[in-house]
Amino acid sequence: MIIKKMRIAVLCLVGIILQPVALVTAQETAVLEGGSADGLKVGIFAIGLDTYWDQFEGLKENLLGYHKTICDGLEGLGAEVVDAGLVDHPSKAAAAASLFRQSEVEMIFLYVSTYALSSTVLPVVRDVGVPVVVLSLQPVAQLDYESFNALGDRGLMTGRWLEHCQACSVPEIASVFNRAGIPYEIVTGFLDDQEAWAEIEEWVQAGRVVHAMRQNRMGVLGHYYQGMLDVYSDMTLLTTTFGTHFELLEMCELKALRDGVEEDRVQAKLEEFQAQFAVSPECEPSELRRAALTSCALDALVAKRELGSMAYYYEGQPGNDYEDIVTSIIAGNTLLTGRNVPVAGECEIKNAHAMKILDLLGAGGSFSEFYLTDFVEDLVFLGQDGPAHFAIAEGPVGLVPLPVFHGKPGKGLSIQMSVQNGPVTLLSVVHNPGGTISLLVAEGESVPGPVLQIGNTNSRYQFPISAKDFVNSWAYAGPAHHCAIGVGHWAEVLRKVGGLLGIDVLIVC
Repeated sequence: MIIKKMRIAVLCLVGIILQPVALVTAQETAVLEGGSADGLKVGIFAIGLDTYWDQFEGLKENLLGYHKTICDGLEGLGAEVVDAGLVDHPSKAAAAASLFRQSEVEMIFLYVSTYALSSTVLPVVRDVGVPVVVLSLQPVAQLDYESFNALGDRGLMTGRWLEHCQACSVPEIASVFNRAGIPYEIVTGFLDDQEAWAEIEEWVQAGRVVHAMRQNRMGVLGHYYQGMLDVYSDMTLLTTTFGTHFELLEMCELKALRDGVEEDRVQAKLEEFQAQFAVSPECEPSELRRAALTSCALDALVAKRELGSMAYYYEGQPGNDYEDIVTSIIAGNTLLTGRNVPVAGECEIKNAHAMKILDLLGAGGSFSEFYLTDFVEDLVFLGQDGPAHFAIAEGPVGLVPLPVFHGKPGKGLSIQMSVQNGPVTLLSVVHNPGGTISLLVAEGESVPGPVLQIGNTNSRYQFPISAKDFVNSWAYAGPAHHCAIGVGHWAEVLRKVGGLLGIDVLIVC
């Protein structure tokens, strides 16, 4: 079962209560529009049995035609396809494996074109050592039995049947993979099966996320919020799991970049604030300028260090330059987040990973935590007083002054925003007992209605289970108190991301 292979636990209540703007240099633009998942290479090979070719005229040619259809379909999904062709004898397996290794493919699609010996399959998958998805795709959804039987010639009929016997080899392949300890997934359907192709597309999307996370450089600026023990992260474990490279950043570097910002950049940033935010008339010009200076410096830091995400927190002594920077950082980090460089406050490194995953899916990924529960309307409010993903806002994104950052020093500008109404996905990267990482996922709806006008992001969410049960189930899974929220329902793709990474995926439903 796919659930077993992907090590997914579904926390249901059945037996368990549990847009870029051209205000930066060309170099900075290339980085700030980063997070691209281009470059994913997938290998594909078809399997068959060479004994058949002399026995059944035209069979091999027809199977190669079906194989090309699948290759074209994968390319249409944006994957860079490395085609090892038809492996129809164990002697060809080594060449296919060598091609895949040299091409550095990150996943393999194995097309079962007809019955084939498992000895043609195992060496390829074993020697390459990347995730494999078995495609059991018949040419058609249903054989035309009347036309088939009308062929009369049993040889012709057998050849035609062999074009449609994909399911015959799948148990053999699964048996050998199980005994060899090789993880695998299976997609069953037919060549024009939209459901099957939707599942294949999800695998390609998941592959892109895993590829991009391996390329990601995450900046860590400052230090943890003292006492938030749930937030403390094992960066070695996160690097091992996702491939993330961490850049440990210095506040003095950010200050030096801020001190060097030229006036024309400040004015351009102020114009950007007006273009992207609904700037409250209460915002003092001095506060806007302070935030603009810091935003320009952040852009330069991200470009200089080639960052694809960041986590930060700092306090500083009252009146200190670093306190001046950190209390003017939310607007700039919100712009970065909306430009595919997600930034998590309170140095929530794990949550910056969750935000990046959702951003790579085009879902956004806004920094959030539980705000309150509405037991009358059966809602859960989530929000944050830190940076938000302005590209997924419902209505205007307010830039407003706060007289105090609750639980933090100083005052400054903050974001008042709600996430788009409609389907949403919550994602948390969980650090488990025993030193493993898992993904915690929930699908719900962002619904309209009154929110808290306190200069924070916050939205109203409904879930398939009651608000009480949702809060309990989510908490029992053991995440930190932060999560990322993206638009759309992505649980199935996130299942596959976990499968490619070899980590557990827990879904609250």
